[in-house]
Amino acid sequence: MTVDLRADKPGSRALCGPAGLSLRLEPRALTVGLLLVAAAVAMAVVLIGTGDFEIAPWDVVQTLLGNGTPANDFIVNDLRLPRVVVALLVGAALGMAGAVFQSVSRNPLGSPDLLGFSYGSSVGALVVIVLFKGGATEVAAGALVGGLITGVLVYLLSYRRGIHGYRLVLVGIGVSAMLVAVINYLLTKAELVEATRAMVWLTGSLAGRDWSQVWPLLVTCAVLFPLVLGQGRALRMMEMGDDAAYALGVRVERTRMLLMLAAVLLTTAAAAAAGPISFVALAAPQLARRLTRSPGSNLLTGALMGAVLLLVSDWASQRAFGADQLPVGVVTGLVGGVYLLWLLVTERKAGRI
Repeated sequence: MTVDLRADKPGSRALCGPAGLSLRLEPRALTVGLLLVAAAVAMAVVLIGTGDFEIAPWDVVQTLLGNGTPANDFIVNDLRLPRVVVALLVGAALGMAGAVFQSVSRNPLGSPDLLGFSYGSSVGALVVIVLFKGGATEVAAGALVGGLITGVLVYLLSYRRGIHGYRLVLVGIGVSAMLVAVINYLLTKAELVEATRAMVWLTGSLAGRDWSQVWPLLVTCAVLFPLVLGQGRALRMMEMGDDAAYALGVRVERTRMLLMLAAVLLTTAAAAAAGPISFVALAAPQLARRLTRSPGSNLLTGALMGAVLLLVSDWASQRAFGADQLPVGVVTGLVGGVYLLWLLVTERKAGRI
């Protein structure tokens, strides 16, 4: 075992252990991460107490600790807690997936929304809804299969002696356009009931989520998060270029394929649980990078930022529009559209696009 305590940047600490496992600690990134955890916990408590029957934050905490009234216990643990847990997991999954795609493509526009994976999940779900009249479980399975097929297709079309960032983005945009056409065709062929159900799913919503959506998503995140974080060092090396990564001993194509597969699975699992919620995967890693001021992939902070963004968006969807509660996908779409325009202007001023 070789122990290397050199840090990658001033003020950071690198801790290494067996089998080359390393953890780089940067004070600012650690502070931002802790603040995001605190914000996520606080927002989760507020969101659990939000609804037609308001519950004070202290009463929510007491109920979660097992000291609430029977009425509060039913509302908190059976009705609202699953929705909040799904929001946390979906936001974290999208944030980490977006960080992976942006790092692999070395492009701030590299996200599941623009690369077509979310649309692939949508096509898979709509095929089940419109053509087979499937239930919730079948729709989730269709979304998963559709996203995986799209991921394989984008990878194969982008591959030419390796994956180039802009080629990946351009292929993803082209595949997205074709998948949107398929979605529109399926909607025109659907009967009124199926079309209405499909539109609700396509918007992205956390309403009515229960523990049956929590457990598959929790297992997926529990398996894939450590896998992705374990490749963080290799991912940072790959950002320097394939040749430099090869020289440092990274098996570039194998690592890239593994990371992209994990990110596609996270994206499709999130879509299966809550629908194709847009722009969280695009915005979360960039916001995390600006807060930490770290040039790395920001995998963990990106996941935490995604969780916070989705919790805040869900709260806004319930409170910011009076009695008219909106699906959370509408709020993330509104905010994300503004963010995308700002990002494009910023990148153009910087001469990167």
